[in-house]
Amino acid sequence: MVDEGHHRPRRPDRLRRPAAEPPVALITGASSGIGAATAVRLAPSGWQLLLSGTDRTRLDGIAARTGGRALPEDLSKPDGPQRLTEAALAAAGRVDVLVASAGLGWRGPFARTPTDTLDRMIEVNLAAPLRLVRLLLPGMLERRRGRIVLLGSMAGEVGVRDEAAYAATKAALAMFAESLWYELRGTGVGVRIVLPGPVDTPFFARRGTPYQRERPRPVSPERVADAVIGTITTSCDRPFVPRWLGFAARVHGAAPGVFRRMASRFG
Repeated sequence: MVDEGHHRPRRPDRLRRPAAEPPVALITGASSGIGAATAVRLAPSGWQLLLSGTDRTRLDGIAARTGGRALPEDLSKPDGPQRLTEAALAAAGRVDVLVASAGLGWRGPFARTPTDTLDRMIEVNLAAPLRLVRLLLPGMLERRRGRIVLLGSMAGEVGVRDEAAYAATKAALAMFAESLWYELRGTGVGVRIVLPGPVDTPFFARRGTPYQRERPRPVSPERVADAVIGTITTSCDRPFVPRWLGFAARVHGAAPGVFRRMASRFG
């Protein structure tokens, strides 16, 4: 196992485990989008897949397609992560990789954000991943192996007009990943965050507003799933999808005024 570090070259970094035991991945948001694509990508490699989502029909379909086990759960409820963790451990005995891809969005002026929508975004996008990590991390630390993969967003890196609450949840998730990275160095457990721009998934239809910007163009969920799997099997721990968004994030960090003018003109 390589030492966990930022900006290291990509190289094999597979989870060490007894040869007879397939690795176990718990994927949230697995009924569609990035979560479903990740499950489909992992299935041929012999992973034991535990798939969670709220759309039972779609979830059962993905489970049948991948050979995974459906564990439907509503992560917008505070006790959802606890119930999901208990179901996952009952089904497989352990979780080697958590892929927290469930997410909700809403677009519009922050002052008009429905209170229940705001609460659900905070629960699903931020509180649920933190609670799941808190519940699953002790077992990973005891075994001295594991991966925590969080789905962030470019919105959490640079901010997006009319998506203040969503961007805030993703920014907080990114800082959680950054802080936890320092804690987990040398433990055998890695934390990763994948930072996509817009993705061509049902996310925008569910938030009630289609994607309307010219740039960046949405990428496929399969492309993001490939980045997710790269964070599991290599030392890559903070990929942007597409990769050029990393340059935009660096411009924002180094010269926020310049970035704002560019975003106002082209965004």
